[in-house]
Amino acid sequence: MQHAVGAPLPPPHRPGHAATGWTTQGAAHPPGPPPFPGTPAPPAAAPRLQGPPAPQPQGPPAPPRGGAPAHPPAPGWAPPSAPPPADTTGHVHLPAGAPVAAPAPPPPADHGAGTGTATLAVLLIGPAGAGKTTVARHWARNRRVPTAHISLDDVREWVCAGFADPQDGWNDQSEAQYRLARRTCGFAARNFLANGISCILDDAVFPDRPVVGLGGWKRHVGPGLLPVVLLPGLEIVLERNAERTGNRRLSDEEVAGIHGRMAGWYGSGLPIIDNSKYDVETTARVLDDVLARAIASPPSF
Repeated sequence: MQHAVGAPLPPPHRPGHAATGWTTQGAAHPPGPPPFPGTPAPPAAAPRLQGPPAPQPQGPPAPPRGGAPAHPPAPGWAPPSAPPPADTTGHVHLPAGAPVAAPAPPPPADHGAGTGTATLAVLLIGPAGAGKTTVARHWARNRRVPTAHISLDDVREWVCAGFADPQDGWNDQSEAQYRLARRTCGFAARNFLANGISCILDDAVFPDRPVVGLGGWKRHVGPGLLPVVLLPGLEIVLERNAERTGNRRLSDEEVAGIHGRMAGWYGSGLPIIDNSKYDVETTARVLDDVLARAIASPPSF
């Protein structure tokens, strides 16, 4: 009985397929598409007789298994375990907020020039219609150093669905949203101050609730907070309130009640500005002068 010697014959040529060279070294079946149904399979490769190894063509050595990839990686590619690249976006990491300390008195050269370049934290207090938001924004925009304006009413209205409008009745939910907005404003003020940016906040703080109002602002911002009361006459407040729209407009009874409670700030030691006959620019200038005096002799509260 004879044994087959050498490589098996290639599969039979079929129409539509070009005959190509192929090898079965190290393979049990020839590569290529499977045969059509009914076509006999090619004979299996017989075991080779032992003999000297066939010469192999010379060429570049193959990379070791598990070594470098066959193609170079794309530019900028890094393995998942590589550390992230350095931040090149210019983002400045804010330091941890801390209560603002009392500002230092301005140098003598700034005497008569208001607050000058001092970094301040100001709380502008007043009833609805006193113009505190308009004055605070004007004062912040016209300073010679970076200054931010933070309005408590604006922050309270960040709540859209579920907003507890005090006009519908002051209750636990509106009180909770007010406290949350005040803490948010205080956190923002501390971050601004930590980065050298002054800020002025405005709120209708009642003198008969000092622990909740003025004391809360002092806890959230810091002992360097400078409060100033803006309190025009009742007729001016009613006139300005009538020009408002939306939920910022209150009834005359509410305005009169708030204004009457604000009168309790007289005799408190806080600076009070009656802006009944001042326009916005004049009121902002008076506010700056009052703050300059408060820096030299901070009010106790």
